[in-house]
Amino acid sequence: MLPQINRLRKKKEIDDVFKKGKSQKKDFLVFKIANNNLKDWRFSIIVSKKVSKKAVVRNKIRRRLSGMIAEKLKNKKTEKPAKDVLIIVLPQIKDKGTNEIRETFSFLAGNIIK
Repeated sequence: MLPQINRLRKKKEIDDVFKKGKSQKKDFLVFKIANNNLKDWRFSIIVSKKVSKKAVVRNKIRRRLSGMIAEKLKNKKTEKPAKDVLIIVLPQIKDKGTNEIRETFSFLAGNIIK
């Protein structure tokens, strides 16, 4: 689980990232990225019912991605300014294995989190 300071929680903040953020997409993940005026990176993961109607499946995907984010943040250098990142999961993810999800996540996150 991500620390509280690294979570993007308020609806207004999430809507701002949707409106002002720039998109990066690969396969089954979409990253919306916007600058923030804080020192900490903040993330939110959106897994809709289009991915799966079962909450267990949606939460499992969310936990996997959250763990990958925490791992990236742990190894991150503090050179770049902080950003707000929305991770939108597309329905094709349910057919993918953990390694394939990790590769796609690393490719997208590698462009923004260094």
